[in-house]
Amino acid sequence: MMEGVIDRGIAEIIRDEMIMHDKIISILKDDPKTIPEIAEALGYPSHEVVYWVMAMWRYGKIEETTAKPNADGYFMYKVK
Repeated sequence: MMEGVIDRGIAEIIRDEMIMHDKIISILKDDPKTIPEIAEALGYPSHEVVYWVMAMWRYGKIEETTAKPNADGYFMYKVK
């Protein structure tokens, strides 16, 4: 877990979803990033960022840059 971030329940994570969408779009506007890179930029743990990124992917706001993950096993995401 990242320093200073308290382990939160799923309800709290989902509650923050709409706020985080704008922040994630801002992070991705210049360069594609992986979920761990997005999490680091936000200052939130990756397991929370997965919920927000997958929702944005489902809503068509972001997309993968390639059909296969990188060497570390992560997809890169970009604004659609």
